[in-house]
Amino acid sequence: MRTRSLAAREILSSLSEAMPSIEDLWARLYAALADVPQLLSEISRLSSLLAKVRRDRANLAAAGRATLRADRDGEPDPLYYLRDELRAQGHLPPESWGRS
Repeated sequence: MRTRSLAAREILSSLSEAMPSIEDLWARLYAALADVPQLLSEISRLSSLLAKVRRDRANLAAAGRATLRADRDGEPDPLYYLRDELRAQGHLPPESWGRS
């Protein structure tokens, strides 16, 4: 997309030199193309954020399944898995010792 945006700006530059009589149109097109780098940066930022949210969700789902399995197996502290993941994601304060 960056490459195409640069190519469009080069074409626009050539056309504006060849047809200076519609200068206001060229200015509007330049302004529209100037938004592309900022939009690409925002897409990249949001993509990274989405990947983190998906990873956190998957980890919470796995912790939930482990909690249910631990409860079914009669473990003494089945909620450990869920607390541990919530703590890892910053939803609970850190704990200085292991299972509680």
